[in-house]
Amino acid sequence: MDNTSTSDIVIINGNSHPDLANMVAERMGLKNGGCSVFHKSNRETIVEISDSVRGKDIYIIQTGTKDANNNIMELLIMAYACKTSSARSIVGVIPYLPYSKQCKMRKRGCIVSKLLAKMMCTSGLTHIITMDLHQKEIQGFFDIPVDNLRASPFLLQYIQESIPDYRNSVIVARNPGVAKKANSYAERLRLGLAVIHGEQKEAESDEVDGRYSPPPTRNSTPQHAPSSSRQRTTSVSVGVPEHPVKVKPPLTIVGDVNGRIAIMVDDLIDDVESFVAAAEMLKDNGACKIYVLATHGLLSSDAPRLLEESVIDEVVVTNTIPHEIQKLQCNKIKTIDISILIAEAIRRIHNKESMSYLFRNVTLED
Repeated sequence: MDNTSTSDIVIINGNSHPDLANMVAERMGLKNGGCSVFHKSNRETIVEISDSVRGKDIYIIQTGTKDANNNIMELLIMAYACKTSSARSIVGVIPYLPYSKQCKMRKRGCIVSKLLAKMMCTSGLTHIITMDLHQKEIQGFFDIPVDNLRASPFLLQYIQESIPDYRNSVIVARNPGVAKKANSYAERLRLGLAVIHGEQKEAESDEVDGRYSPPPTRNSTPQHAPSSSRQRTTSVSVGVPEHPVKVKPPLTIVGDVNGRIAIMVDDLIDDVESFVAAAEMLKDNGACKIYVLATHGLLSSDAPRLLEESVIDEVVVTNTIPHEIQKLQCNKIKTIDISILIAEAIRRIHNKESMSYLFRNVTLED
């Protein structure tokens, strides 16, 4: 990367994705800063920064992996170490933000991504660079600037250049929640859209817990209001009315996939059971080939084996998360390098340039 003043910029990284950090530093013509992160025998995290960071701009590259808790602690300790060493600014480069799916209140839980945002701000981070947040509203949890980069240009380019006869394709949303993203891809590629509707398992809200204890019934008769207002007032007969039961229809496809190439898009692919079930339905409805494109390839548990045995022809993810072991277990996984986007974002922030160029033609639905 040209036009970058390298005298006061330092790039360091934890143990989550050193390969990505090295690629970003190489693209910027920089040497990866001297920072070692290791664990003691009691699993405490130790951070040692060998280079001086006083008065410099620090960029900490640390993504989320299956070892999310250690990734977070390493990031927080590195940021605090730089803060107490008088760094001028500390930018957290977190391609995949851990706990981003826990951004809504569920039963008696909490909004974990809000807690994580507070911890990052307290540790000393002054800016966040991330990519394809699960929900865009997560940016509002932070008290510092957040740049949410998009991987859609890379994925769209892959479709156009690497999928033969992509004009015969249809973009598929595996559930209605992904329909906006799928529609954005379909509009820019000028392709058709299909949505898989229905449920293959019970929702979390249907699990029985203490909230299902009914309110006590009272036999007392309410006093009647005056006749003039009684005509405009409706009262229930007994207690609190129950919510109607949610009807879960079987999986169905809205759209035509017969004889077409089906391309499923999403922001994250982790547990792949739902993708495999959707692919089987697409195959039963006549899809000739099935691709899955996602920004983050976490691929937990036995995901590689399930993908290898499934009817899915190819799974395309970016390198925001390391998945070299998974690629050895499944030949269908392909990787797109997004280090050039992260390097350009760092260069622009460091040189105080506008970031709008990186968001050209990017829609809110991406």
